Amino acid sequence: MAAWTGGRRVEDEVREEALGFEFLSWRSEDVGRIPVNVEAFGAVGDGIADDTQAFLSAWNRSCSLNNSVFLVPAGKSYLVRAVRFRGPCTDDLIIQISGTIVAPAEPQDWDPKNPRTWLHFSKLAGVRFQGDGVIDGSGSKWWASSCKINKTNAVTIDSSSGVRVRRLRFQNSQQIHFTISRSDAVRVSDVQVAAPSNSPNTDGIHISESTNVVVQSSKIQTGDDCISIVNASSNIKMKNIDCGPGHGISIGSLGKDNSTAAVSTIVVDTAVLRGTTNGVRIKTWQGGSGYVRAVRFQNVRMIDVQNPIIIDQFYCDSPTSCRNQTSAVKVSQVLYRNISGTTRTAKAMKFACSDTVPCSDIVLDNINLTAAASGGTAETFCNCAAGFATGVVQPAADCLRADSSPCDGSKGDGQGKDRSWEPHNEL
Repeated sequence: MAAWTGGRRVEDEVREEALGFEFLSWRSEDVGRIPVNVEAFGAVGDGIADDTQAFLSAWNRSCSLNNSVFLVPAGKSYLVRAVRFRGPCTDDLIIQISGTIVAPAEPQDWDPKNPRTWLHFSKLAGVRFQGDGVIDGSGSKWWASSCKINKTNAVTIDSSSGVRVRRLRFQNSQQIHFTISRSDAVRVSDVQVAAPSNSPNTDGIHISESTNVVVQSSKIQTGDDCISIVNASSNIKMKNIDCGPGHGISIGSLGKDNSTAAVSTIVVDTAVLRGTTNGVRIKTWQGGSGYVRAVRFQNVRMIDVQNPIIIDQFYCDSPTSCRNQTSAVKVSQVLYRNISGTTRTAKAMKFACSDTVPCSDIVLDNINLTAAASGGTAETFCNCAAGFATGVVQPAADCLRADSSPCDGSKGDGQGKDRSWEPHNEL
């Protein structure tokens, strides 16, 4: 069911914000709402007692009531095991998280039938998540185990539309902190994500198979990508993002296991990246197909970033080397504008593109990246990347090709000759 605000559906309002990149102020609390307190259904809130059933009972009640608030009170810590909160619910439900929701610390205490799921919300329309509460994944023992195999998402919004998430804090997730999957018209604002820099695969916000998503005014400190965008996602806008530590803001990875990718119309506007391993990145596996196109990275400040600007079509997140393949996800129409700061490595810009499916229409406009270390140098590396530079571009990008025909390093353009960088493994 569609939610309405002053005669307009929430889905339409958020979708228009994504399309126009306009951000409206958060609506003030409605009066006369019906609070559905988890404690009224038996939640203890001491961080020890199992409050899962109380949360589920409160959810079922609030989901069925008009004008209701699912309330997690402040000042307490509620232990909740893996649970699915299913919709559809009545119009305009508010989920008010003021206290702390904490996951079981022991991996064996999770549901063996749903090892990837902790708090899973699905089939919601026009729902608002808000409050100053904390969602704590208790991830330390997960990080110590084989997390690359036992992948788990902390909070997932799935198959939903017109959802807003504001002012929540996600911390110490088992793996991905917050996932938006198969959804449309979602706005995330003023959230914080915090996990140690060495916590594996703890992406901050992960967007998959979703459209018309806005992420704004958020601070993300984690052990993997601050924001990651993967297949079947389009019209994704990110503004005022503070990222670091972490692996930067990434599109991908895409094309793994010879799969087809489709990602388009992605904008990062106004961001600071601090001490991250990557800045703004597009990463694809060899052997994939499909495309990444219509991407804009602008007004980004890099502070001691290892790879500030990078396209990597030889991505290999595997303990063993990946075999060379000729097919690739096509990367095109990528604009980098007003990007400045310092690089920790010599390759401030790296365009490692496929020989047979080169990157095309790469545009650099007003770039100023310098070496972080005194006396160091910054340079641009290209392999089979076509495009041009305009305005002041430092370091120079003379290695960009004028055309996007396949290249093999034998055309005297300086590309494709040094293959020592390819493929690489990242764990």
